[in-house]
Amino acid sequence: MSDQSAQHDDPVFQQEQSHLTELYDKLLKMRDEISEDLESNHAGAKQDLIEMSEEVRLDFGGADETIETLAAIETLNSVIDAYNQYHDFNVDKLRRVMLLLMQPYFAKVTLEMRPGRPPRDVYIGAAGMTDERSRPLVVDWRSPVAETYYNQEMGPTSYMVDGRTRTVNLTLRRQFDIVRDQLNMYFDTTVAIQDSLLLSALKKHHSEKLQNITATIQREQNEVVRHDDVPVLLVNGIAGSGKTSVLLQRIAFLLYRERKTLSADQVWLFTPNSVFESYIDTVLPSMGEANPQTVTWRAFVSSQGAGERDLGLGTSPETLRRMEQAAHALELEPDDLREIRFANEVLLKQGQVKSAVEKFAEFDVGPRFTALVKEELHDRLNRRLAQMAKSDELQEEMLGLDVERQVEIFGETILADDDEETLSYAKRYVEARFAGAHDEIERLAWLRFDRIGMRILGQKALSATEWLWLRLLFTGVGDRTARYVMVDEVQDYTEAQLMVLARFFSRAHFLLLGDEHQAIFEGTASFAQIAEVFRETHGSVDECRLLTSYRSSPEITALFTSLLDKQEQLRLTSVQRAGVEPVVRAFAEKDDYLAALRAAVAEPGDGLTAVVAESDARVSWLSKQLGDAAQVVRGDKNLPAEGVVLLPLRVAKGLEFDHVIVPDAQAEVYPDTPLARRRLYTALSRAMHRVTVLAQGELTPLLSAR
Repeated sequence: MSDQSAQHDDPVFQQEQSHLTELYDKLLKMRDEISEDLESNHAGAKQDLIEMSEEVRLDFGGADETIETLAAIETLNSVIDAYNQYHDFNVDKLRRVMLLLMQPYFAKVTLEMRPGRPPRDVYIGAAGMTDERSRPLVVDWRSPVAETYYNQEMGPTSYMVDGRTRTVNLTLRRQFDIVRDQLNMYFDTTVAIQDSLLLSALKKHHSEKLQNITATIQREQNEVVRHDDVPVLLVNGIAGSGKTSVLLQRIAFLLYRERKTLSADQVWLFTPNSVFESYIDTVLPSMGEANPQTVTWRAFVSSQGAGERDLGLGTSPETLRRMEQAAHALELEPDDLREIRFANEVLLKQGQVKSAVEKFAEFDVGPRFTALVKEELHDRLNRRLAQMAKSDELQEEMLGLDVERQVEIFGETILADDDEETLSYAKRYVEARFAGAHDEIERLAWLRFDRIGMRILGQKALSATEWLWLRLLFTGVGDRTARYVMVDEVQDYTEAQLMVLARFFSRAHFLLLGDEHQAIFEGTASFAQIAEVFRETHGSVDECRLLTSYRSSPEITALFTSLLDKQEQLRLTSVQRAGVEPVVRAFAEKDDYLAALRAAVAEPGDGLTAVVAESDARVSWLSKQLGDAAQVVRGDKNLPAEGVVLLPLRVAKGLEFDHVIVPDAQAEVYPDTPLARRRLYTALSRAMHRVTVLAQGELTPLLSAR
């Protein structure tokens, strides 16, 4: 590593700074040229299109004239498409240039591509960029050749290109600390434990947002990021192993690798809570990618129409299997059906819906039955709308529309010269007015799922999980467009919830990340059960482990891993440098305890301090004791960058803080049970630099042996 005071005497530093300056100037030139090109091209395109459109004469008088007219229109459309493609290309290039101007690259590898050939320097950044001769200036961190950097293998190494392995010789692996056109320092590194840039990044204090760690992805993390595209990848990682960062890098990697066919809205990300959603929302944009569809379980069930029901955390997989078994012999009753109503108008009566259902009674309940009934209902609705169009009253209503409304519906003003033309307009009018009724048929509004499910199960109400499962039994699949579904904190989901997700997104590939030791809720699925759920629906499940903690100091890591069995402890490591010993104290008297708690909260420190209470009830009590000294966060607020927050463990999950105070480490709150052990492990492992553990009364037996 170069010493800052000796940078002027370091020829390598000067050489790298010179390269950076030269590249930065090229990027600035590109930015200016693209911006000017976009501006002038837009004006030029506008003028060209005006002139071309004026030359087109619409003449459909004869066969030859019609062909010429259509050819002229086609030529005009092709010119418009070409302008759009050129514009989109330049806009994307400008986006990448602007991204690189913040940090042109973060690493360099020197590779001998073939024996006897001169070595090649490859600079790696957040985005790729080539010069005017299409030679790479910077390669995207997700490109195949960049894998040589993340492999962390000096000497012979390899990477995959189009399914073929290329073997090269890595002679240099260099990391940079760069801000815009200024090189602050560089490191020549070989393996993860000596990764100076990583350690430098880890020393930085907490911010209210998760940071982009692309430059510091470690080898075990990279194996997840670049893993083969498999039906299901299940990742079990200890606290602080970078699971969430790896998940986001994986999304970015997939969006890059499949950029011609995959868009961000085809990727779903399930997060634990809205605070967590805000915490991660800048990571993908910092890599030049759009955020995926990000939802919590609650938001997901609400968007599907099941939001008013109990979330179904207590629903068992046996209940869902019982529903599936019953569906095979299910006979729909008249009260299981409802009329098709739209815009306060009954369009198909319940009896008509019943008649459509009975027409296909020989089919078992399932996707085929549902598709046939829907088709029949659409036909009956079209006949009903055609009949309504003949109504004198409706035709008068249509003819009385103001000009703006006519243009909105028909794209023109009404010129009805005779009864036939009036009827034609009336059909278009009713179809536009009641178009939403077809949507009602598609979303199965004609089925009373609650009544059907309650009858099957003999219950007074359905949970959201049961309701969604029953609808899936009728439809077979939920979302047909999703290609990837990422579930963070997967250990917090029940088997039944995962069964719903696996079937709802049956056409998608899954990435499931979690920590079996952070399963803090009763009744959630074990990793073995998670794997079994997805084997049933997706055929195979690949599994990976992340065993290195990058978040916490060795002292804090030793504290929370002391809650695991000895064999597990031996496999886990921390790469952080030595820090401050945790403070663990118990108080017999309430006043002494509160004095120590208030002192810990008032203790000066950089970054964000979190008081992590075991439950919402304890947050309420502690809030009264601490007053304005701590800001309460319950799940609907963003985290501040500094200060003190008080939050329940369920919200703290997945987040990290400079200083964590566990204010309720007494035996009654954290008894010696597996669940309490996992909860305490989760609370302690939120800390990066300092931990203060306080108990009012007898200290938890989980820590008393220390």
